[in-house]
Amino acid sequence: MNKTDLASLKLHKKKGGKIETKSKVYLKNKKDLSLAYTPGVGAVSSLLAKNNDLAKDYTLKGNSVAVISDGSAVLGLGNLGAIGAIPVMEGKAILFKKFAGIDAFPICLDTQDTEEIIKTVKYIAPVFGAVNLEDISAPRCFEIEERLKKELSIPVFHDDQHGTALVVLSGLINSLKIKKLKKEKAVVVINGAGAAGTAIAKILIKYGFRHVTVLDSVGIISSERKDLNEAKKELASITNPRLSRGDLSSSLVGSDIFIGVSKGNVLKKEAIKSMNEKPVIFALANPVPEINPLDAKKSGAFIVATGRSDFPNQVNNILAFPGVIRGALDSGVRQIDDKMLIKAAENLALSVKRPNPDKILPNPFDRKVVKLVAKAIK
Repeated sequence: MNKTDLASLKLHKKKGGKIETKSKVYLKNKKDLSLAYTPGVGAVSSLLAKNNDLAKDYTLKGNSVAVISDGSAVLGLGNLGAIGAIPVMEGKAILFKKFAGIDAFPICLDTQDTEEIIKTVKYIAPVFGAVNLEDISAPRCFEIEERLKKELSIPVFHDDQHGTALVVLSGLINSLKIKKLKKEKAVVVINGAGAAGTAIAKILIKYGFRHVTVLDSVGIISSERKDLNEAKKELASITNPRLSRGDLSSSLVGSDIFIGVSKGNVLKKEAIKSMNEKPVIFALANPVPEINPLDAKKSGAFIVATGRSDFPNQVNNILAFPGVIRGALDSGVRQIDDKMLIKAAENLALSVKRPNPDKILPNPFDRKVVKLVAKAIK
């Protein structure tokens, strides 16, 4: 256990978690009590019962998001269950508050049954203005998100999919600008076909990338494979147009961009050397990337991004989800679509005034970031 782990354990125990509820109104006397609670609150309840849409103006619903997880895919740690997910969802809640002023509530469900999760979220949805799904394993996360988007009247956003895809696209827009390569010509290899890898592939293709290959633990995903689930069959129908076969090393020969959303130390130096000139490496596995960034640079990588804060070019979802939900709440959108996410990625890329190999993404603490992303969600 390293120093950071020990310090984090000490902090969490000292504070008893990271969030608390706080009243917006003062209760100093009986008059205050009569306005905030009975009898005055009865008038508000009666009004909302007649006109549900006014809830966003008279209650917390207008500025709140439910952060929902079943604990089945917590960070890079795997299936930790509902209790194991609480610290991460608490962390997500404070990030929503810090970066976008949104009141977020961690809700960790003690079930990993798809139907039960959908049913539960629908039951609690009236309190919230949006739903942020988090750390739910693939392929269940795809059905859960799609069903909830259809059946709820508030926006539903799965950050592991679309937040990651948004930030990756933004980083690639600037990488291609520096590399002077058009998206239509770029050959992209994505290692990992879970929630993030699937969403990245889809948004890149919608943005205009034409040569995208995705690999899972077996190898290159192709329509010729007979072992694919429904989610991977859909991927096969839009990727790998040449019906290539093989492993990661063979897929990288003659490629321009590697995107890893898989596991640590799977990308070899020799594979980078087999790529085209000035290769772009997004090694995003956490906490151990697919290749050490220093080794990638020594092997000829032109641009290297990771999910870590101790190296340049951190691909961090903090650049995405606060602004996405802020924009959704402010604009009253019911569905967050790919057109909005692509525009948000473009806005993020443009916020980096002079991109260079060590600076393809903005600083999360740049106050313009949330506003630029939110501006696209309308």
